[in-house]
Amino acid sequence: MPQPNTVQLNSIAASLLEYRERLLSLAKRNLNPILLRRVTPEDVVQDTLSSACQKIDFLENHPEVPVYFKLRTILFQTISALERKHLQSQKRDAYKELAVSDQNEATTAKLDWNMFADSVTGPLTRIARIDRYELLKKALESLPENDRQILELRHFDNMTNSDCAEVLHITAKNASIRYVRALERLQKQLLELTEFRS
Repeated sequence: MPQPNTVQLNSIAASLLEYRERLLSLAKRNLNPILLRRVTPEDVVQDTLSSACQKIDFLENHPEVPVYFKLRTILFQTISALERKHLQSQKRDAYKELAVSDQNEATTAKLDWNMFADSVTGPLTRIARIDRYELLKKALESLPENDRQILELRHFDNMTNSDCAEVLHITAKNASIRYVRALERLQKQLLELTEFRS
């Protein structure tokens, strides 16, 4: 594999610096609380930079996809790799380090889909969530890329319309319009898939 040149490395570093706080916030929200006993969000962002330097083709291909989304993808891959390394390792069981008071926090990083479902359909019972979680994923995956991007930024990255506009290189007004339309399309798709009503 060819090594990245100085210009490419500088470009990656600039992008990571530009989006560092957003990536850091994303890492904080998505790291398993058990894993937080071994690695920090800063570690995740640093590992994301290292991985990005080895994925030049991924970063440079498909220029229509915002750089933030590419870095976001690498960050989630980094978290998954860290979970495999620390939480599935047979050498030392990280779960044994979990305090009793922390047990309810262990699923915190997994609740974004549930909160998204509630925001779209109203409060759901736990049993309903299990089924509708999958329907929601299916509906979201069926949407055009632009719709998925704005919904993910708003609901999974907790960004404002202004933040979304900056990442997507559009105006705040257009970000707002895109979000409303994407939400309408998502709700329509859910209704087509099932009797998905609040």
